[in-house]
Amino acid sequence: MRIARFSIDGNVAFGVVEGDASTEGGPVLDIIKGHPFAEFERSGQKIPLSKVRLLPPVLPNKVVAVGRNYAEHAAELGNAIVDDQGRPEAPITFFKPSTAVIGPGDAIAYPSFSSEVHHEAELAVVIGRMCREVPRERVKDVILGYTCANDVTARDVQEREKQWARAKGFDTSCPLGPWVETELDPSDLGIMCTVNGQQRQLGRTSDMVRSIEDLIVHITEAMTLLPGDVVLTGTPAGVGPLNVGDEVAVTIEGIGTLTNKVIKRG
Repeated sequence: MRIARFSIDGNVAFGVVEGDASTEGGPVLDIIKGHPFAEFERSGQKIPLSKVRLLPPVLPNKVVAVGRNYAEHAAELGNAIVDDQGRPEAPITFFKPSTAVIGPGDAIAYPSFSSEVHHEAELAVVIGRMCREVPRERVKDVILGYTCANDVTARDVQEREKQWARAKGFDTSCPLGPWVETELDPSDLGIMCTVNGQQRQLGRTSDMVRSIEDLIVHITEAMTLLPGDVVLTGTPAGVGPLNVGDEVAVTIEGIGTLTNKVIKRG
């Protein structure tokens, strides 16, 4: 099931996406009663997807992101994923604030304090219920579904400041969308990023160093996750620069495509 968050005539609602581009008349949204973080009913009131503005599929309290979760990406930035004894390093986690989140079609505003902004295509996990200290066998129970993400990063700032708050947390640095797919096996999905139609990144979630189960267990050992929170699971190799005027698209098998344009920050 694909659940989208959208606005129409000044009203914001959630709806189940039915059909696709090949469907006669195009896909439609069946508006749901309430929100998707509890049992809900479909209203039967349907609106063409083309008539609404898609919003970020959730408004997270926090976005918890994981770094260096694909070996080839870690290598391209000169980072190790094992210690001197050959043991896997602990996952690197960091936050992106809720104010970084934007939706499909929204603009990425190039920050004034950077001259090297990169794209990072990622699978995002959307949490469906409040959870803490989740055992591995119950991880699936706390997940609502999955969406596309772009962990936009001011690479020069990241390297210069040595900590990642400004480099990865600036406004518009966390595009999410276009919707949440609730019925998906995330273990081996294709991830692709294009810039102006040219492929930059291509990988599979099966190449993750640590699985989604590992990540959720690790994160919830330390903190409570709330409904709508998002976990970013890392990016494949091929990260590279974005410039003002570029159109960047993240496509994940079984979910769809998240597209955003880069503009000059006003």
